[in-house]
Amino acid sequence: MSAPKKLFIKTYGCQMNVYDSERMAEALGGQGYVETKTADDADMILMNTCHIREKAAEKVYSELGRMKQLKVKKPDLKIGVAGCVAQAEGAEIMRRQPMVDLVVGPQSYHRLPEMEAKIREGKKAIDTDFPEEDKFEKLKSRPKAKRGPTAFLTVQEGCDKFCAFCVVPYTRGAEVSRPVDRILSETRELVERGVREVTLLGQNVNAYHGASANGDLTLAQLIWELDKIDGLERIRFTTSHPNDMMDDLIEAHGTCAKLMPYLHLPVQSGSDKILKRMNRSHTAESYLRVIERIRAARPDILLSGDFIVGFPEETEADFQATLDLVEEVKYGTAYSFKYSTRPGTPAAERPLVDEAEASDRLQRLQALLTRQQREIQESMVGREVGVLLEKPGRLPGQMVGKSDYLHSVHVGDCDRAVGDLARVRIVSSSTNSLAGELIR
Repeated sequence: MSAPKKLFIKTYGCQMNVYDSERMAEALGGQGYVETKTADDADMILMNTCHIREKAAEKVYSELGRMKQLKVKKPDLKIGVAGCVAQAEGAEIMRRQPMVDLVVGPQSYHRLPEMEAKIREGKKAIDTDFPEEDKFEKLKSRPKAKRGPTAFLTVQEGCDKFCAFCVVPYTRGAEVSRPVDRILSETRELVERGVREVTLLGQNVNAYHGASANGDLTLAQLIWELDKIDGLERIRFTTSHPNDMMDDLIEAHGTCAKLMPYLHLPVQSGSDKILKRMNRSHTAESYLRVIERIRAARPDILLSGDFIVGFPEETEADFQATLDLVEEVKYGTAYSFKYSTRPGTPAAERPLVDEAEASDRLQRLQALLTRQQREIQESMVGREVGVLLEKPGRLPGQMVGKSDYLHSVHVGDCDRAVGDLARVRIVSSSTNSLAGELIR
């Protein structure tokens, strides 16, 4: 029997790419590949790329350049580029880096076995189509190996919003939701393998409308179906759009015990002028009213957000409106970036804000967000929270896990096992984590 071939996947970007990488490894498992932790001993390297960050394509080409030496040492090594940069660049990747054997977009990775067979014959393989078949159903069943207590689960892909700065509609396609029964089946299988918490993923996850025997279900209705699964203790979801925070989803935050008190709800700007230029289809006021309703349903909820500063035509007054919104909402955590051009998007043709001014604004925004994060973490000291233990800590007897609010918590003198859901009293707060002790 021949030795298994080794597969190394380097994953960039969002949680959905993490999920996709797992499924790509699964797709190639049937071709005799097993995953390895290092590129040096791999027979195939796949780069699962993200197009959200600045100069994403150039960074991929730079990484491919570094891989040339591996190809020189091992001429039979196969190199592939997957994900959103693969979708956006297509055949250009092979033109610029002829050593690349395979290019596959995020909607086509279920075709990897056929593509792998092609490159073994010495041919190039490229697939950046948006096929009609369900890629999830085309993949083989997951292996039944034990896994960690948390898992990502894609339930929705693509986006119909067409924000002026975003490439997702072009790289992931139109919104599509997975059928309810397939999500429930996959979740039950994950629970059988040791998972106790799932995070439902989608580029616009709260627009979910998956088919079921009783008609299309909303995200809230899907959550209530998941709530019935024995052994599943926690449910999260990301990323959401303010316009799709429907009444039943807000209500679920207040009534579904398994739905964790954490919500990532990007606003991007506090200026109505900039929001309109971004094609966000909401205003600062409508966003704040959504937050008000969510907090009425679940007063202790921790809110997270996304912000872009220095968007074309943003003035100091526009930026001040963002600071004012942040002061009103009070975020437990947030992601903030300077605007950077994405080729092919509507905003790409607009004049840029002065680089130094944009950098200054980002620094001021991040200082405010950091202060809010610190204050909210410090407010947790003395509180009792649930912590799902995920791994041993660096200190003897220490375990690390995530709280209900997604804070990383280090639990000392802990005699519980990975996968246990423990009650913990928070005793101190540090920069990016909390420390706690078991309530016995």
